[in-house]
Amino acid sequence: MSAHSDNGSVFETRTFNLPVDNIDTDQIIPAQFLTTTTREGLGQYCFYGWRFNEDGSPKASSPLRKHDASSQRVLVAGSNFGCGSSREHAPWALLDFGFRAVISSRFADIFRSNALKNGLLPIMVDDAVVQYLLDHPYHAVRIDIANHTLSIEGYGDFDFPLEPFSAYCLTRGIDTLDFILENEAAIAAYEERGTPNS
Repeated sequence: MSAHSDNGSVFETRTFNLPVDNIDTDQIIPAQFLTTTTREGLGQYCFYGWRFNEDGSPKASSPLRKHDASSQRVLVAGSNFGCGSSREHAPWALLDFGFRAVISSRFADIFRSNALKNGLLPIMVDDAVVQYLLDHPYHAVRIDIANHTLSIEGYGDFDFPLEPFSAYCLTRGIDTLDFILENEAAIAAYEERGTPNS
C-alpha cells in the first residue's frame, strides 16, 4: 500500500499516534492563538503546549517532533477526541499541521460537526480497531471517503459513519460555504421562481 496515493475520494497514507484520551480543543489550539480568523498558519500552533516550552523553545521529548506531514496524514488518538469548548480553529490547526483525518473511538459532537464543516474527516471506529493502530505505529491505511471505509493493511476493512452531504464536500475539497457558492445560480433561479407576483 502506497503512502502517497491520493484523489478526491480515496487516499492512502500512514498513521501518526497520540495515545491520549480526552484531547480537548484547548490542547489542539490554545486560546492565545484564537485571534486570527484565517486558517493559514495555524499549524505552527497546533498542540503548542505539547511541542514547546514556556519560553518558546521546542520540547525535546514531544512525540509530535516525529510527525512527518508528507507521509502521516491521519492522526490516531484516544477516546473522546475534541472535547471542551467549541472552536473552528481546532480543525483548522490540525489541517494546517498536515492531518487530513483523525481516527478515534469517540469524538465530541461539536468538534465532529466543526471538523466536517471545515474539511477534516473524523473517522469513528471501535476501540479494538483504534487499539490495533496504536499498537502498530506508522501503519499504512487507505481511506475511501465516498464509501466511508477505512482499510488497514494486514488487519481489515471497517465502515465509519459519514453523512452523504459531508462525503460530497470532502471528496471535492469544499466546505459548506463553497457548496452554497457553487450553487448560487441555481439557488437564485429557484428563489426567483418561488417569488409570488406583486
